[in-house]
Amino acid sequence: MGGSKTSVVLLSMVLFSGTSSDAHSLSYNFTIDPQPRDDQPWCEVQGEVDQKVFLSCDCGTAKIKYMSPLGEEVKSMSAWEAQTVTLRDTGDLLQGQMHDVTPEKHTDKVGSGPLTLQARMTCWREDNGHTNASWEFGFNGQLCLLFDSENGPWTVVHPGGRQMKEKWENDRAVTDFFKKVSMGDCQAWLQTFLVRWEKMLKTSASLTMGPSTVQPKALTIKHITWILQVVLTSFTITVFLG
Repeated sequence: MGGSKTSVVLLSMVLFSGTSSDAHSLSYNFTIDPQPRDDQPWCEVQGEVDQKVFLSCDCGTAKIKYMSPLGEEVKSMSAWEAQTVTLRDTGDLLQGQMHDVTPEKHTDKVGSGPLTLQARMTCWREDNGHTNASWEFGFNGQLCLLFDSENGPWTVVHPGGRQMKEKWENDRAVTDFFKKVSMGDCQAWLQTFLVRWEKMLKTSASLTMGPSTVQPKALTIKHITWILQVVLTSFTITVFLG
């Protein structure tokens, strides 16, 4: 039977993660200060699961503070030690990338002191099981650069990020490191820790509670708050007329 295609209807549904107990995220906020004040670490990391702080780490000395029962729950797992080593290695890499950075090119703030680097690595699992990861980078509190770990593109959101974008786009080793740590290590830690965390997270989500006694250390990049990951599912319906 012959026929001709007369129309194609595209129906898009936007599903927000975080609405299901199966969706979870793991984030690590790095602050690199090449010229720290007395007794201050040159590298600090704060870890969060579903926006709940569970660790604070001096990645220069690999000293970790357990910021909540979530951290206490998983500190004896083998993945915890692997996490500590990787956070230290990531801090070392980020510090090494700042040697060629010119402060005036990366911030709008005049006289703001030595240049500091902020980086946020996030990996997540959506309620349909899909996983993804990303990086955000900023200087002296100014968000400058985004990296999509799954698809690879770098996105400059402030002129201060252009130099680092050009530098990292042409450095395969650095780009591969960011992908490996976020899509590989971070996802593995999330999967492993959730074995013990999932029940705790479900319980805390179901309770009506006041302000948390452990407040997340504010990421100093302006305008960065938790962004709900969006899954765009498209259905194409083709109609044929005889």
